[in-house]
Amino acid sequence: MSEECGNIPPIIRKERKLRYQGTILKIYEDTVIANGHEAHWDFIHHDGAAAVVAVADDGRLFMVRQYRNALDRETLEIPAGKLDDPMEPKIECAYRELEEETGYRCEKLEYLMSLNTTVAFCDEAIDIFVARNLIPSCQSLDEDETINVELWELQDLQELIYTGKLTDAKTVAAIMAYAVKYGS
Repeated sequence: MSEECGNIPPIIRKERKLRYQGTILKIYEDTVIANGHEAHWDFIHHDGAAAVVAVADDGRLFMVRQYRNALDRETLEIPAGKLDDPMEPKIECAYRELEEETGYRCEKLEYLMSLNTTVAFCDEAIDIFVARNLIPSCQSLDEDETINVELWELQDLQELIYTGKLTDAKTVAAIMAYAVKYGS
């Protein structure tokens, strides 16, 4: 940085006002002092979530296909869901969501990674785990969910990512991290 640019002044939050509260998020208007000027920023709070890369005995990955209202289309994703309570351990959420969405459970989850989905305006944080040695159980969907479970080869999922056909951020990050860590 050149001397004439100087130091960047800190951003100071003066106020946070709740503008909307829904079932999974809260939307706030923050008043901040940025670069010496008052500004108003949107902020979305999300209690957090967990997701699972579920690996079948033959190495294929369990994926879920479901309708997403925000995109008005079906998406292909790894199993995932929000915390039931902000204090719920994410690994417990991951065990629950794996079984609810896929109809499989496991005895042990391995931590893969953590990510923040949209840092510009939302604090959603997701921990992602790997599940192996899956045990058949029963799918237990919410009354407003319709989820189809599919098995996919890792390289086919990577091709969907590279061609822009698989765009869910948590799924893209998880698939690529899994591929790097465990190879194709």
